[in-house]
Amino acid sequence: MIEKIYQEEFTDRVLKADNPVLVDFYADWCGPCKMLSPILEELERENDDVTFFKINIDENEDIAEKYQVFSIPNVVLFKNGKPAARSVGFKPAEEMQAFIDNAM
Repeated sequence: MIEKIYQEEFTDRVLKADNPVLVDFYADWCGPCKMLSPILEELERENDDVTFFKINIDENEDIAEKYQVFSIPNVVLFKNGKPAARSVGFKPAEEMQAFIDNAM
């Protein structure tokens, strides 16, 4: 299961990470987010070199605003403390894996 984090942890867990970090910005009420969640959990098991986290935008509005999360699901891959790639909306597993591969 992908670990849920909060904006207080974001700098240490995401921006200061040594390896790439994929952050799933989501909301509990979002249908496409619920559809994407099991796909990301599967990809987490298959991508040992990437750390996966979830951030609920309703509980962490400041961090969502800072990274311009206006539509969800919104998946951002961070490398070296900076956003390297973004995927907005539901995508099947193959497209999400290609998104990760291309961002690496």
